[in-house]
Amino acid sequence: MNAGTLMDAELRRLRSNRPEVCGAVLAGTDGLLIASDLPATEAAHLAALAAASFGLGQRVAQAATRGEFREHVVHTTDGKVVIYPAGRHALLTLVAGPDADPESLHEAARAVARRTGGFFDAHRRGYDEPQPPITPGPLAVRTPLATIPTHLRRSTAPGGWQRPLI
Repeated sequence: MNAGTLMDAELRRLRSNRPEVCGAVLAGTDGLLIASDLPATEAAHLAALAAASFGLGQRVAQAATRGEFREHVVHTTDGKVVIYPAGRHALLTLVAGPDADPESLHEAARAVARRTGGFFDAHRRGYDEPQPPITPGPLAVRTPLATIPTHLRRSTAPGGWQRPLI
């Protein structure tokens, strides 16, 4: 099962239970779009903003020493936008209407985030394991001009520039 199929199935289930949900975006914590049912441009922007909001929320939670980030809710004049972590590597962003009940929406969305997050965490194994360091070859070493014998140096004396020997 791929991300799009999983997201479609989860969205159908969520929308049958929560009709006030207008759209959903599943994105990586790096801000890249994984799946969405919103128009492509809007979804890509929302994915990037969700990642930024997630990063900021994590920092605030750490600074306040009040536990881990759970969700970020933005109340607007026409509804709500809610961002949930979906496992360690993904974010679920829901766009809901103004009549959405926050508590029941959180309960349903957290269940979807757990399922989708579990899928992505299982399929990302190996990406976060430490890689062996790349050992580059030796660096080039410049020879200081003072160590080059005088008869091998190019003349910089007055008389102009001379074409080097070929």
